[in-house]
Amino acid sequence: MPHTPAKITGASALCALLMAVGQPAHAEEAIATFAGGCFWSLEAAFDKLPGVIETTTGYTGGTDDSPTYERVAAGTTEHREAVQVRYDADTLDYPTLLIAYWHSINPVDRLGQFCDVGPSYTTAIYTHTPEQRRLAEESRTFLEQRKFGRPLATEIHDATRFYPAEAAHQDFVRRHPETYARYRRQCGTDLGLAAIWGVSGK
Repeated sequence: MPHTPAKITGASALCALLMAVGQPAHAEEAIATFAGGCFWSLEAAFDKLPGVIETTTGYTGGTDDSPTYERVAAGTTEHREAVQVRYDADTLDYPTLLIAYWHSINPVDRLGQFCDVGPSYTTAIYTHTPEQRRLAEESRTFLEQRKFGRPLATEIHDATRFYPAEAAHQDFVRRHPETYARYRRQCGTDLGLAAIWGVSGK
């Protein structure tokens, strides 16, 4: 009978992943970029973390030099919806950002995230330094081996040019909490995350 990897959920996953990836070198300020489905949700997840200076929703990973929301959503630019995080690396480390990221997505979905389907909603980590890439790869391998028992859909790439999204998409959750709550409920995001991680990811 084949060995089944141990399942890790909830708070235990946070502790285990922190121990697994180690600690990066510190700097006063750093940038991290993540794609994880709807950028409203990902921005909200990072905004909660102490040490985050600023989050910006936008588009990255494509070849079009003037992406718009409509064109990205239509899948014609090769970009993903993404969030760029500017953070104080003396307060917040990259492994903690990775944990917040993983617990905000379904990392085995190759078609998108929850009700958002299409290439622009697929998941990826865009690394800005060799240290970020090492930590991202270690965290992905850890989850593949210790939780999911199979390769994850989330890709890891070197960061390319990031294009901020239109003003209407910046700080959307803070500005439109009721609209966002309805979207998240209708999308089944919290139920999906709870089934995977044992937490809602709100």
